[in-house]
Amino acid sequence: MSQVTTSRQVTTKKRESRVQVPEGKEIDEIWHTFKETGDPNLRNILIENYLPLVRYISERLLTSLPKSIDVDDLQSAGVFGLMDAIDGFDLSRGIKFKTYCTTRIRGSILDELRSQDWVPRLVRLKAHQINKAYKALEIELGRAPTDYEMADFMELSIEEFNAIVEEASVCTVFSLSEKWDESEDDDSLEKIEMIEDKASLDPVETLNQKDVLKAITRSLTKKEKLIIIMYYYEGLTMREIGDILNLTESRVCQIRSNVMSKLKLQLEKMRRKLLI
Repeated sequence: MSQVTTSRQVTTKKRESRVQVPEGKEIDEIWHTFKETGDPNLRNILIENYLPLVRYISERLLTSLPKSIDVDDLQSAGVFGLMDAIDGFDLSRGIKFKTYCTTRIRGSILDELRSQDWVPRLVRLKAHQINKAYKALEIELGRAPTDYEMADFMELSIEEFNAIVEEASVCTVFSLSEKWDESEDDDSLEKIEMIEDKASLDPVETLNQKDVLKAITRSLTKKEKLIIIMYYYEGLTMREIGDILNLTESRVCQIRSNVMSKLKLQLEKMRRKLLI
């Protein structure tokens, strides 16, 4: 273990030791009575007593996690670790419970985070290698590298590189609840608000369609306009249009054909004007 890692662990333990968890003769008595009787009410008292430690560890871990992770979820997982620690704690060992349970709480939270990660570690490693190579080439070339340059840099064939990229693409997952920018402002947009709704109507396109409809039906009779609108814009069949207008299906078809011939002549005249 490196000196840096050791110093970080010592610092973390010092910080965690500052967490105010009530201790004393009363808690010791509760511990001994619980271990003798297994009373669930005493177990609940112990859980409530050490909840501040769960909250502290959860908040500490949250600082290194994506913003989509909720601290409440971490605390829920940490409580399970606390409960296991209470059940498994051995009073005869002569160590403080707070020292013993810290590792169990953190481990329970990390296990929960791993269980939510469906991407295998090897795939994540490949994705990391691709990102590292991409950044190195981008700095060297002063531009975005091509796939062939990436494959050559990683000493792979283009087929092997493409296969790795496809496999590692599952790592590219985003939370739609994350903010669009890094601002902590509550008014900043979430990513889900910036996604295009393919099913919604484009206001500009709708206005253009109305203008086109108005232009092409200007010279038509009322009955002709209704047939064009119901057939092309409302999607009704010839028979349905005939039932609405009290016309036979063949008559509706004949009117539509006449209208289309008339519109073709108008469009041809407009085209010629534009060419002059």
